[in-house]
Amino acid sequence: MRTNNGLPRRAVLALPALALPASALPGAALLASGSAQAQGASDTLTLAVAAPPTSLDPHYHTLSPNNMVAEHFFDPLVGRSASAQLRPGLAESWRVLDDNTWEFKLRRDVRFSNGDEFTAEDVVFTLNRVPRVVNSPGSFTIYTRGVASSEIVDPYTIRFKTNGVYPLLPQDLSQVYIICKAVGENVSTGDFNNGRAVIGTGPFKLASYSPDDRVVMTRNDSYWGEKPDWARVIYRFVTNDGVRVASLLSGDVQMIDVVPPADTPRLRGTQGVTFSEIASLRCIYLKLDTEHDSSPYITGMDGQRLNRNPLRDLRVRQALSIAINRPAIVDRVMQGVAVPTGQMMPAGANGYVADLPAPPYDPDRARALLAEAGYPQGFQIGLIGPNNRYVNDSQIIQAIGQMWQRIGVRTRVEAMPFAVLAQRQARNDMSAMLIGWATAGEPSTALRGNLTTRIPDKGFGTVNFNGYSNPGVDALVEEGMRTADDERREDIFKRAMRMAMEDVALVPLHMQKNVWALRGPLTYEARADEYTMAAGVKRAR
Repeated sequence: MRTNNGLPRRAVLALPALALPASALPGAALLASGSAQAQGASDTLTLAVAAPPTSLDPHYHTLSPNNMVAEHFFDPLVGRSASAQLRPGLAESWRVLDDNTWEFKLRRDVRFSNGDEFTAEDVVFTLNRVPRVVNSPGSFTIYTRGVASSEIVDPYTIRFKTNGVYPLLPQDLSQVYIICKAVGENVSTGDFNNGRAVIGTGPFKLASYSPDDRVVMTRNDSYWGEKPDWARVIYRFVTNDGVRVASLLSGDVQMIDVVPPADTPRLRGTQGVTFSEIASLRCIYLKLDTEHDSSPYITGMDGQRLNRNPLRDLRVRQALSIAINRPAIVDRVMQGVAVPTGQMMPAGANGYVADLPAPPYDPDRARALLAEAGYPQGFQIGLIGPNNRYVNDSQIIQAIGQMWQRIGVRTRVEAMPFAVLAQRQARNDMSAMLIGWATAGEPSTALRGNLTTRIPDKGFGTVNFNGYSNPGVDALVEEGMRTADDERREDIFKRAMRMAMEDVALVPLHMQKNVWALRGPLTYEARADEYTMAAGVKRAR
């Protein structure tokens, strides 16, 4: 069966437990444009996003597509504005009581979508569940490890004990979505994916979920915050750039994200199409395998596996970095919709190191460094990356492969769906990989998630599957996380970022820009975190 846009229809997971009327389910009749108008299309928003989530479980995978879908159904204790500033969420306020205690005051009269009242017990239930999620490719424990214990003072007051001064707790808890304790102690990721456990306090309720195709949602009329303009939202996943743009131009969807740079001039010249854009918090970078003694996709020029891993040599990592012409990638591949970088934080954000520029393009020096490291003839390497996650991701790795060829590193480039890449990353089944990381507007998550030694009990290195380890970086990050003074903590984190970048812990390429296109009398407040939020789409007033 095919949908009205010609794309194959995935199996739809019906949600009988939600007791939805038949009209809420995404049957073919409702998806046809004529029927949509008959059902009152003015109350329906249809949008298309470039990247599908890997799960509806809000604690399964620290991934932007997962988080931005979760935000439709769930809320964190601490919210974030479009510019990534902290603001009240399910918690109205928070304060430090002593060096080891934070107190959070919760909103009253908030109900979950099943009618249960939200209380401190749901917060404790959520925090206890996070470390128990099975087979997580990117654990949310990075955001919960700071809580040593929880104390419920009353239904609307909760205190968190920390092991010493921990100033980042509100920032951490802005990343953790609160679920209802009614889902039960043994709730699984599958229970979220089939809809049974999608019980939240967010602005929408789940109607149906078709993996890799769409989520259909209805307005939560009992939502505690500002009610969305839309009674019904069809939130489609369209990974193909051309199909996404064509859907906007034809009127099948009213908004798209990740506007392809090549189509931007045409869309800007199209009557009725408007743009919303902002500088991104997302860094696109390369991971290099330093874990394996012999990296799995590196060979000599004769095709024989090398008995030592070249990527463990700083000179090799430096050579691969300066062999990349970042301005050329930004100009020719990204067509200006990015900014070259030499670190994981964008200019103007907390933690940005002003005198740490993007490494200069220097292929001659790169060849000399390879020779110094014992590879005068180069070697062969496999470079993998997604073909459906970041702006022009597959073109980026193709360009890097050509640049590496010029310094004698013969590169086999392989692009694949992001879901496949995520599993490869979790197994460290790679030698070099393109990936991205969006910070929350400050550097601790980038440092802890990517640049510290993988120590699960500390919540360190949660996505550092490639084996990078520098005790100096670890020590600085730990010191920063214990430092209450904002300016001093900022300086410590900057030192940690500088140390890791000079050690080429990873190869930063550029910061993306976030661009949305809308058709018709609609507005959208562009978000630095790149989230596409249906509640943020407004009818033009």
